[in-house]
Amino acid sequence: MAKKGNRVQVILECTEHKTSGMPGTSRYITTKNKKNTTERMELKKFNSILKRVTVHKEIK
Repeated sequence: MAKKGNRVQVILECTEHKTSGMPGTSRYITTKNKKNTTERMELKKFNSILKRVTVHKEIK
């Protein structure tokens, strides 16, 4: 089995959906290299509930 090393699993949550007050959540699970990316991730991803691309930030 291969070692994961510095890679950790992170959860990305939509910022616009959270403030809109609509029910449900838009979350994605991905991995990042903790050694190279020490700060929190911020990616533009598609939100299926709002039907548009929004900013998703790392939580927890």
